[in-house]
Amino acid sequence: MARKPKVLPSIAWLEPRVRAMRVLSLLCFFALAGLLAAYYLGFADLHGARPWVILLVELIPWLILAPGMLMGNARAHSWMCFVVNLYFIKGALAAYDPNRQLFGVLEMLASLAVFCSALLYVRWRYQLNRKLAGEGEIAVA
Repeated sequence: MARKPKVLPSIAWLEPRVRAMRVLSLLCFFALAGLLAAYYLGFADLHGARPWVILLVELIPWLILAPGMLMGNARAHSWMCFVVNLYFIKGALAAYDPNRQLFGVLEMLASLAVFCSALLYVRWRYQLNRKLAGEGEIAVA
């Protein structure tokens, strides 16, 4: 039995959602980077370590993915979905420490927001690309 082709949403439905998720994913992306910067430069007790070095190590994946995220590259957004899971795990570990509980919860929420918005952007971007390529059109024989 042949599978039925999936019905793609209309272009008018997809375009505003793609734009909104791109903006939201960038806002969440920079909000999480700002949260990390504020914590490590202002509040973290690093026991004599240089805060900017720790922050730089934390933000290396951000620096690698930032150009693709800024250009709206769907592949960079999908890689961010993988990378941001590390920050979620780090936030969950920090949430169990009573001294860093608030930071851990905020890091978990911010990384969850980055993950969800980037995931929706990738999904809708690829659906829009498929729709613009003519897939999902009813063929007249």
